[in-house]
Amino acid sequence: MSNFSHLTRRKFLATAGASAAGAVFLKGCVGNPPASMVGAVDTTTAAPAAPVAEGEAPETTAIKLGYIPIVESAPLIVAQVKGFFAKYGMTQVEVSKQASWAAARDNVTIGSQGGGIDGGQWQMPMPHLITEGIITNGNKIPMYVLAQLNTQGNGIAIAGTHTGKGLGLNLSNAADYVKGFQATSGRKFKAAYTFPNANQDFWIRYWFAAGGVDPDQDIDLLAVPSAETVQGMRNGTMDAFSTGDPWPYRIVADGIGFLATLTSEMWKFHPEEYLAIRADWVDANPKATKALLKAIMEAQQWCDKPENRAELVQIVAGRNFFNIPKEILEAPYNGKYTMGDGKPEVNDIKQGPLYWTDDLGSVSYPYKSHDLWFLTETMRWGFHNGAIADIDTAKQIIDRVNREDLWREAAQEAGFSDIPSGTSRGVETFFDGIKFDPENPEAYLSSLQIKRV
Repeated sequence: MSNFSHLTRRKFLATAGASAAGAVFLKGCVGNPPASMVGAVDTTTAAPAAPVAEGEAPETTAIKLGYIPIVESAPLIVAQVKGFFAKYGMTQVEVSKQASWAAARDNVTIGSQGGGIDGGQWQMPMPHLITEGIITNGNKIPMYVLAQLNTQGNGIAIAGTHTGKGLGLNLSNAADYVKGFQATSGRKFKAAYTFPNANQDFWIRYWFAAGGVDPDQDIDLLAVPSAETVQGMRNGTMDAFSTGDPWPYRIVADGIGFLATLTSEMWKFHPEEYLAIRADWVDANPKATKALLKAIMEAQQWCDKPENRAELVQIVAGRNFFNIPKEILEAPYNGKYTMGDGKPEVNDIKQGPLYWTDDLGSVSYPYKSHDLWFLTETMRWGFHNGAIADIDTAKQIIDRVNREDLWREAAQEAGFSDIPSGTSRGVETFFDGIKFDPENPEAYLSSLQIKRV
């Protein structure tokens, strides 16, 4: 039995996306830039170097971290640009833009020595699946989850043709419309996400199922590149999109569609994306790992300060990173979302992306209880042909992959506060009243009406 079973409670698109630059952004990628394009340290405002205790110098000063140009990646970018990596002795960190989630997976499989990456930003539970060889053709690449990068910053967008049909947070009143779409339109209601069996797939599945729509039977739900999804929403061949900031803002502002809901409304302060690194790199470089963590934690604290948000937007929107007009990011970073379809506007910074703390505690700390929800949800939908067969197996994988102990050590050494006392955030409550108790995930599965188990 895993030790985890004893959890302690506790308008850039000016037209219809015709520009090449817009198309590149809509894909969420431009490929890996050359080393000179990964973002230089801002020497005018860089953090002063921290004294490194004798014997605590990093074993290496170099690592290559991948990222996708969405708001989840901000702590990695800020740690580089503001000099936090260098402050803790990691002077040769490369943050490398990835062409897609699949490219990031393939690049971490070969590692930086093979021209890939050592780790970086991940949807969950990609690190666990890579560790088990489940999404790497049986090639097991052990990884460690080291920190959560952010919470929130996602939404479910609906094509404008469905305006006035009742598609909101509670989908139940529109369930018959969605399920009957084939009879009225000649095809099933079509929805998309960017990578299968991970965050954005989970969010939209949960939303559909909570409203009485079976995402495997009543609709077509599939992985589609962002550019194709958005264009499909424009031309009437795509109906819904589970997406992260800055997409929700653009979809509404450009008249493509409206927001059914923000994920912050579905599950307040939910786990989002994570920092994970190859286990062989971490095992060989434990001091460098903690130096990286200290830098990213300090970057997360910096990102959360309201007085820094304007500069944060300026940094990540820059051509070396997202390469988009900063206006696209200003609204979500201030928690301002125009929902569309007659819904009231959201004006609450706590419903936008947060990086260090939220009303429930730590954002950065990688709670094992959150890992367990992602793997329980994996079982719910029967993903990967039952490769994760039961809760005990899931807990054992989590104990191998989740290195919250390194997060805790790094935070203590750096003198940071807000350190959780246990590996569980306790019972989680979703918008439909369903509860996930990490001490009893079987009860969560039993409470769900639509599932594959």
